[in-house]
Amino acid sequence: MADAIVSMLLERLASATFHYIEDKVKNVLNVKKYVQEFTSNLIAIQAVLQDAERRQVEEESVRNWLDKLKEISYQMVDVLDEWNYDILRQQVEKQEREGSVALVPEKKVRFSVSSGCFCFGQVSQVFIRQDIAGRIKELNESLILIYKQGKMYGFYIGRGTQRLERRITSSFVDESYIFGRENEKDDLITKLLTDSSEQGRETLIIPIVGMGGMGKTTLAQLVYNDPKVKTHFEKRIWVYVSDPFEEIKIAKAIIGNDPPSSNELDDVLQRLSKFIEGKRFLIVLDDVWTQDREKWEQLEVALIQSGAKGSRILVTTRKHEVADMMRATSHMISMRELSEQSCLSIFNHMAFYDREVYESKKFEDISLEIVKKCKGLPLAAKTLGSLMRNKRTRREWQDVLSSKIWDLEDVEHKVFQPLLLSYYDLAPTVKCCLLYCAIFPKDYQFDRDCLINLWMAQDYLNSKGNKDKEMIGQTYFDNLVAHSFFQDFGKDRGSGKVISCKMHDIVLDFLQFLTKNECLIIEGEGATNEIAVWGAKVRHLTLASVPKGPLSLAISSSNCKNLRTLSTFKWIITTISSDFILQLKYLRTLNLSGEWIDYNCFQELPEEIGQLIHLKHIDLSLNNSLKKLPDAICELYNLCTLRLFCCFSLGKLPDNMGRLISLKHLYIEGCSSLKYLPKGIGRLTSLQTLDTFVVCCGDKEEALQFEDLRTLNLQGSLVVKVSGDVKDASEVEKAQLWDQKKLFHLGINCRGMHYRQTKSSVEILDVLRPHKDLEALDILGHTGTAWPIWMASLNHLRIVTIVRWDECEFLPPLGKLPSLEILSIEWLEGVRKVGREFLGIEDQTSFNPLPSLFPKLKELRLRGMVNWEEWEGVEGWKKEESEITIMPCLSYLEICFCPNLKTLPDFLCKVPLKNLFFNRCSSMLEKRCEEGSGEEWPKISHIPNIHFLSEWPWMTPNLNGNWPTLQFIGHQSQGFQMLMGNFFLFEDY
Repeated sequence: MADAIVSMLLERLASATFHYIEDKVKNVLNVKKYVQEFTSNLIAIQAVLQDAERRQVEEESVRNWLDKLKEISYQMVDVLDEWNYDILRQQVEKQEREGSVALVPEKKVRFSVSSGCFCFGQVSQVFIRQDIAGRIKELNESLILIYKQGKMYGFYIGRGTQRLERRITSSFVDESYIFGRENEKDDLITKLLTDSSEQGRETLIIPIVGMGGMGKTTLAQLVYNDPKVKTHFEKRIWVYVSDPFEEIKIAKAIIGNDPPSSNELDDVLQRLSKFIEGKRFLIVLDDVWTQDREKWEQLEVALIQSGAKGSRILVTTRKHEVADMMRATSHMISMRELSEQSCLSIFNHMAFYDREVYESKKFEDISLEIVKKCKGLPLAAKTLGSLMRNKRTRREWQDVLSSKIWDLEDVEHKVFQPLLLSYYDLAPTVKCCLLYCAIFPKDYQFDRDCLINLWMAQDYLNSKGNKDKEMIGQTYFDNLVAHSFFQDFGKDRGSGKVISCKMHDIVLDFLQFLTKNECLIIEGEGATNEIAVWGAKVRHLTLASVPKGPLSLAISSSNCKNLRTLSTFKWIITTISSDFILQLKYLRTLNLSGEWIDYNCFQELPEEIGQLIHLKHIDLSLNNSLKKLPDAICELYNLCTLRLFCCFSLGKLPDNMGRLISLKHLYIEGCSSLKYLPKGIGRLTSLQTLDTFVVCCGDKEEALQFEDLRTLNLQGSLVVKVSGDVKDASEVEKAQLWDQKKLFHLGINCRGMHYRQTKSSVEILDVLRPHKDLEALDILGHTGTAWPIWMASLNHLRIVTIVRWDECEFLPPLGKLPSLEILSIEWLEGVRKVGREFLGIEDQTSFNPLPSLFPKLKELRLRGMVNWEEWEGVEGWKKEESEITIMPCLSYLEICFCPNLKTLPDFLCKVPLKNLFFNRCSSMLEKRCEEGSGEEWPKISHIPNIHFLSEWPWMTPNLNGNWPTLQFIGHQSQGFQMLMGNFFLFEDY
C-alpha cells in the first residue's frame, strides 16, 4: 500500500494544481527548494517499494519501515491541503473586498474561521507560509532518514527478483471435484463445434473472462478433454501464456516437439503457419494478460489465415480488456459464481475424501455456514475443504467458522494469490482507488459517480495536464471493472454504461487484508474497544449496524485523530457533538447518510464543522430531520462534493454558499422543502453538478434566478423545478439552456406553478430550449395542449418521460425522433385516443412519412391514462402508408392503470415484442386478449411473455422475485437516479 500512497503523492506534486499553489508562495523561505528535495528523495525511495512491499509480508522490520514512510507521506499531503486552503481563503477574501463580484449578498458577509486554524492580515499570511515551509523542511529531513534506513535492507530497484509465483497449468483435469459448470460447459462446447463464422472469419476467438479463482482454466480443461471436442478437431494444443506475452515463445509452444531453432519472429511464424495449415485446430491460450494489440496481431494473423474453417482459439483471462483487444467480446463467456449447493459439493468432496459418511453428517450444519464464506468462488470452496480434511472436532470447525478468511492457515495464500496477480497488474494510483473500496460493507451496492467523488476527496485522481479528475476517475473505474474486481453491475438504461456495482466478498476480504491497519469496518456494539486496538493507525473508519444514538458514543474515547474517512451504514444517528467533530481535524470524507428504510434523524450539524479545513466530501443524505446547514460549512474552501439527497426537512441552504470556491458537485434531489437556492451558487465557477435547479420567482437579492444559470458550466443531469408565480417568460429565457452543452439529461418540473398559469407553462417550455445533442428529457406538469416545438429537433434524444400534461388531448408526434429508445407517458388524463399523430403522421393530406416510425424504440410505458379508450392501428390506411415500418426494435410494452382501453393496434402483430405487461387494466381487455379465443389475440400471439397484473408494478416483485420498487418511475441516469429513476423529479404528483 505504501507504493500506492507514494505514487499518489508524487502525482500530486507533479500536478498542474500543485504548480499553481507553488507559484503563489515561491518567494517564501526557499519553500520551492524544500519541495524539490522532498520530491527527489521520494522518487528515490519509490524505486525500491515494489520489493519492499513483497518483503513486508515476512519481515516485520520492513513493515515498520513502510509504516513510517506512509506516515510521512500522509503528513505531506496534509501540508499541501493546508497550503491550498490558505490560498483559496485569500481568493475568497479578495473577491469579497472587490465587491463587484461579491460571493454573498452584502448584508450577509461574515467570516469566522477559528483563530486556531488561521490568522488574518498580511503579517499573519507570512507567518502561515513560514510555518508551512518549516514543516516541509522537517518532513524532508525525516524522509532523508527513512531513505538512509531503507538502504540497510538492500532492496532491489524496480520489480526486484521476488516475482509472485504463478500457477502453471496444463490440459489435464480431475473432473471428480468439478461441480456446477454444466451450463457453461454446454454453452462453450456449442460455440466450439458450431461451424458458423463471424463476418466471414474462418477462425473464432472465444474468451473466458472472470476474476481469479472463479474456474476459468477448469472450464477450459473440461471442454478441451470432452470426447466430442477431441473428435471434432484435428489438432488440440494447450499453451500456458501468463505475463509477459512473448510471441516467439507462444508460437514455439504451439508447434510443440520440433520448434524452429531461430528466434526471429518471422521465421517462427512461417513455421507455425505451415504446422497448422489446412488443419481444424483448437488452441487454448491460458491466462492471457497483455492488452498490446500489436503483439497479439502478428500471432493472430498467422493462426487465422492458416487454419481450416471451424478452427477455434480459446482464451482464458481475468481482464475484459483482453477480450476487447482481441475484438472477441461477442463470443465472450463471463464466469459467474457457483451456486451454494455446488460450492458445498466441492467443499464436501475435499473435506470428507476417504472419510465415513457419518462424519459429513456430523458437521453438516457447520459445513453450510463455512461454505457461505466462499460466496460462489470455487477456489475458496476447494481450499477451505482441504483445510478441514484433518480437523476432527466441532471446536476445530467452529474456530474456522468464526475466523476471518485471512487468518486461516494456508487459505490466505491460496485464495488471495490469484487476486494479488490482478492487484500487481494495476498502476499504483489505481491500486489506491481499489484499496479505498475496503471501507464498504459486504454486499454494498456502490454508485460509480459517488465512488469517483470519494477517490477525488482522497487526492487519488491527479494529472500533470488539465484533464478533469472525474474523467481520470472514470478511467480508473473502468480499469477495475476490466480486471474483474467489481461485479453485479447496474447499468444505465439508455447508454448501457456501468453506473453501480458490488464487490465479491472474497475480493473485499482481500482488500481488508491488505489495509487491515488503515481501513477498519466495525459492526454492532463494542466499536470503541476494537478501534482502540489500532488507534492512530486507522485512516478510514466505517461504522455499521450500530444501535440508534449519538455519533459521539461509538468512538468518543478512541484515538482517531488521523482519520481521513468516517462513514456510517445502517445506523440512525440522533445527535452529533461539537467535541467529537473537533477530534477529526484531518478528515477528508464525512459520510453520515441514512438508509432507505431508516432515515437519519439528527437535526443539526455543529458549527465546528467549519474548522475541519481538509474536508472535501460531505454526505448527509436520507435525513428527515435536518432543517438547515450551519453557516460555518461555507468556510470549507477545499470542499468538492456536498450530497444532500432526500433531506426532506431541509428548508434552505446557507446564504454564503458562494464561498465554496472548490465545490464541483452539489446534489439536492429530493429536498422537497427547499424553496429556493442561494444567489451565491451562481458564482461557483467550478460547479459541474447541480442536479436540481429550484427556481422561486421571489427576492432576487437572495434567490438564484434563471439568469444565474447561464454563468454555470454544468454537466450530466439537471432538473429545473419552477415554483411560484412566473410573470414573464423572458426571465426564464435568460437561463440560456442551449449553451449548457455538457448536459445530457434535462428535467423540467412546472408542477409547483400556480394552476392559473396555463399560458406561462407553455411559454416556459418554449424558452427552456436545450442544446440539440440532449440525450434524455423529462417534462412534468405542462398545462398546455401542444408539445414544445424544439423537441422535434432533438435528433440524439434517447429517453423521454412525460408526466401530468393535464390539458393535452393528443400525444405528441414522438415517432419522428430518430434516436428514441425509451419512452414513458404517465397521467395524461385528457387523452381519449392515441392515433396516427403519435407515430409522427400529423397531416393526412400531405403524407410524406419517414421510412420507419419509432425506428429505435425499445421500451414503451403508458400509465395512468384513465380516460384512454382507443389505440388506432393501420387499418384503413392507404397502401403506401400501411407499408411503413412501425417500432421495429420494440421489445418491452407496459400498459398500466388504463381502465377504459378496449383494443390494441393491429400493427403490434409485426412488432418484435418480448414482454407485454398489463397492470390495472379492464377485465374486458384481458378477456379480449385470451389465448386462442380473444379478438386481440392474433395481434399479440407472437409475444413470448404476456402478463396481466392486478397490483401496481412498484408494489409487487418482478418475475425474478426482485422488488422493482422504483425502476418503473422513469429514466435512470447517472448517480443517485440509478436507484431512484426520476422519482424526485415527479415528487409533486
